[in-house]
Amino acid sequence: MDLGLKDRVYLVTGATRGLGNATARQLLADGAKVVISGRDQERVTRAAAELGDGAFGVPADNADAGSAERLIAAARKEFGRLDGVLISVGGPAPGFVADNTDEQWQTAFDSVFLGAVRLARAAAQELGEGGVIGFVLSGSVYEPIPGLTISNGLRPGLAGFAKSLSQELGPRGIRVVGLLPARIDTDRVRELDSLSADPEAARAANEAQIPLRRYGTPDEFGRTAAFLLSPAASYLTGLMVPVDGGALHAF
Repeated sequence: MDLGLKDRVYLVTGATRGLGNATARQLLADGAKVVISGRDQERVTRAAAELGDGAFGVPADNADAGSAERLIAAARKEFGRLDGVLISVGGPAPGFVADNTDEQWQTAFDSVFLGAVRLARAAAQELGEGGVIGFVLSGSVYEPIPGLTISNGLRPGLAGFAKSLSQELGPRGIRVVGLLPARIDTDRVRELDSLSADPEAARAANEAQIPLRRYGTPDEFGRTAAFLLSPAASYLTGLMVPVDGGALHAF
């Protein structure tokens, strides 16, 4: 299936590893060009080099108020246009209500929530008809995940913002979509599993609760994200797509 991605330009944040990186790889494989970002200069440079032709790296922290404009300006300067954005950031600190500090909440709010809002607002000003804004959220949008209290608090609010944005931008022909990953086999998920006294047992228990009985792969997520960002999904907006092997119980 031709997704219609040839020569289109996308900005993917948090793309030095994990879900953002997998999405950038798939976009490039289908003919798009990408600007990727991450907080660490060395990792961004290395990731862009590994992705190859058509990838351009910019070090940027989503929590920085100036990052959104810098990233969009980089896409315009390097590739002459911008067709879509995928906003992905590292997960907030794990912990329960009694564990997480005010500083952890504030750090997560600035990066996960406010940083995403800023970038989406800036992208909305840049994109034309056919543009798309995607958010990498979490299954916690619908079902709280034990031990991820900060994520449980912030992700649903960001999903609400995305839904509102889809209604505002729809008349301009700009789509807004959300992706809800659960247990995808990334460094982040392996780190969470490692917090258990028996990581292998924790993984086995988690897999037993997934109807497909396994963690997803980053490439499976990347293919889903690339489709939703592509012209092939031109009549899809305002929706939240679980990428979780059937783990989410809510409709």
